Amino acid sequence: MDRRSFLKTSAVGGSAAAATGLAAPAYAQGKRTLTMVTSVPDGFAVFDDAAVFLSEAITEMTDGQLTIDKRPAGSLVGAFEVFDAVTAGQADMYHSADYYFGGQHPGYYFFTAVPFGGTAQEMINWYLHGGGADLHDQLGQIFGLKSFLAGNTGMQPGGWFNKEINSADDLNGLKFRMPGLGGRALAIAGASVQNVPGGEIYQALSSGAIDGAEWIGPLADERMGLQEVCEYYYTAGFHEPGSALSTAMNRDVWDSLSPAHQGIVEKAAMATHHWNLAQSNANNGAALQRLQSGGTKLMSFPDDVWDAFGTASSKALDEYMDDSLYADIRESFEKSMRASASWATVSDSAYTAQRNRVLGG
Repeated sequence: MDRRSFLKTSAVGGSAAAATGLAAPAYAQGKRTLTMVTSVPDGFAVFDDAAVFLSEAITEMTDGQLTIDKRPAGSLVGAFEVFDAVTAGQADMYHSADYYFGGQHPGYYFFTAVPFGGTAQEMINWYLHGGGADLHDQLGQIFGLKSFLAGNTGMQPGGWFNKEINSADDLNGLKFRMPGLGGRALAIAGASVQNVPGGEIYQALSSGAIDGAEWIGPLADERMGLQEVCEYYYTAGFHEPGSALSTAMNRDVWDSLSPAHQGIVEKAAMATHHWNLAQSNANNGAALQRLQSGGTKLMSFPDDVWDAFGTASSKALDEYMDDSLYADIRESFEKSMRASASWATVSDSAYTAQRNRVLGG
């Protein structure tokens, strides 16, 4: 068929095209409101800030065609129930930390943080350029979700304690709040680990239900008031060196969005990641100074405690290797982390050490 005949045939009617099954997919039309459930109360520094930024970015970038109805923890479902709510269609999307859902699949641990894992920069390197995003999507497909990273709290401290940790023996029987594989490693090291939602940490510490807790970092911890109930703050931790936050949308809802709106949600999530990490890193130093001025004692774990953390972390990471997808995710993550670290060690790390030496700070 020549070009003129093809154009003539194509113009005679859309019914022929429809009959072939090539009709354009039907997307929801008009303005829509999507319900997004989150795992923290309104106003929680850093964590909820990321959810607010994501919600506002989607609405602004779609010129109001998509509005996000953000529901904080406890208003529609509990903090740890957001995953099930979205897979079941009770809510359209969630914003949370995916390691809360390691019980659904252990691969989810890697999409927040794992002990002795990647820094925030190493995490996003893997996600965008090392296959992480594709693996996140593979997990999501199992549960009817479309997932993206949407925040990062940066390096998380070792946490708040009501007593000093002078040796690995001090971990035995310690009632401590820590989720994810970091919590599993701490349990292997001898602690009694509690998975307390963020909104309940202060009360649990105040009542003595737990002896200590980790949260996010100086800015968020200060806002929560943890300095009021614990004296010792260990400022370097093994468990979350660069903790990502995530958003996930019910797959049917995702498929109902136009390609343009899908692209906006994806780009808004990535913008949230970068904004949130900068927010945390830009404000943690000043918050730490305020905490110290207020009487908080800044502490460092001794080497034998770090060694205990390392041994326990290896055991925790190995526990799920019989799951092929978990094994693939771990291999991909660690390969990318090693590649990133090989450059950062001789560039950023070397420069920072010399800058501190020359400038004295």
